[in-house]
Amino acid sequence: MSPDAATVWVIGSGGLLGRAVTAAARGAAREVRTVRVPWHDRDRAAESLAAAADEVGRDGDWRVVWCAGAAVTGTAPSAIDDELHQLRTFLDHLPVRGGARSADGAVLLASSAGGVYAGAGSPPFSEHSTARAISAYGEGKLRAEELVRTFAARSGVPVVLGRLSNLYGPGQDVRKPQGLITQLCLAQLTRTPLSIYVSLDTVRDYLFVDDAAAMVLQAVDRAAHEAAGAVVVKILASHRPTTLASILGEIRRVTHRRPNVTLGQSPMTSLQTRDLRFDSEVWTDLDLLAATPLQVGVAATLADLRSSLDTGPGRR
Repeated sequence: MSPDAATVWVIGSGGLLGRAVTAAARGAAREVRTVRVPWHDRDRAAESLAAAADEVGRDGDWRVVWCAGAAVTGTAPSAIDDELHQLRTFLDHLPVRGGARSADGAVLLASSAGGVYAGAGSPPFSEHSTARAISAYGEGKLRAEELVRTFAARSGVPVVLGRLSNLYGPGQDVRKPQGLITQLCLAQLTRTPLSIYVSLDTVRDYLFVDDAAAMVLQAVDRAAHEAAGAVVVKILASHRPTTLASILGEIRRVTHRRPNVTLGQSPMTSLQTRDLRFDSEVWTDLDLLAATPLQVGVAATLADLRSSLDTGPGRR
C-alpha cells in the first residue's frame, strides 16, 4: 500500500504541531483521524486514548503521530507523570505486527531536541550524541522515548523518535510560557514589555511549524518500511542556528520598531543551555524540507497574532 493510502492518526491535534500535521496530511488528500481527549481528567483521557488506539489498524495501513503534551521547562513532575501515563495507555492498545490488526503501521513521537540534549556537552548535537537532560521536562521526554522504544520491541512496529528543535509559527498558544518568537511578536503587537531570562548570545534552532509537519509526515511514512521493531532517532531542525539578538533584530526589521524587552534572572535560567545547535546525520534529505526563511516565518507569526488580536480570543 502506498503511503498516501495509510490513515494518519494525529494525537494532540489541537496543539501547534498537531494542527500543522493534520492540515498537511489533509492537504495531501490523506485520510486523517484525530481524537477528542479530555486532557484535564487523567482517567477519562486514558479511556479516550485506549478506545482510539483500539481502532487503529482496523481500516488498513496506519501511521500514528503523537504530538500531545503541554509540559514546558518548569512543569511540575506530577503533570509530566500524567502525560507519560496517557502515552503508555495509548501504546498498550496499539496493534502489533502479525496480530489481529496486522496492517502495516508506524509511530512517530514528537520529542524535544532541546530537552534531551540540554546537558549533552559540546554542540552541535547529532543523533549519535549522548542525550542528557537537565530538567524534569527533558527527563520526561527521555522517559517518553523509552516508552516508545519498549513498544517497538514488544510490538514489532517501527518507530521514529522525532527530536524537534524550537517550533514557532501561526497558531501557537500564547497562554503557554513558551515559544520565544511568539511571545516576542505578541509583546511587539501589544506594546507590552517582555522580560527575557537568557543572554542575547543564546543560540537556538528555530523550525517553522509547517516545515516541521512536512518532515514529520515523511519521517513516519519512511519508518513504516524499516525492519520490524526498528527505532530511528531523527533530529528535526532547520540547521540554521540563530542568536536571541538576531531574533530581536528580525522582529525590528519586520515591524519597524525596536522590541521592548528587558533582560533579567529567573530560577529557570539555569535550565536554559547557552548553545543548542544541531547537525543531523540521519535521513538528511528530510532536512531540505526546512525551507522557510526566518524572516518569512516571523512575518507569518506576526500576521496570525495580529488577526487573532483583531478578532478576539477565538481559538487562543
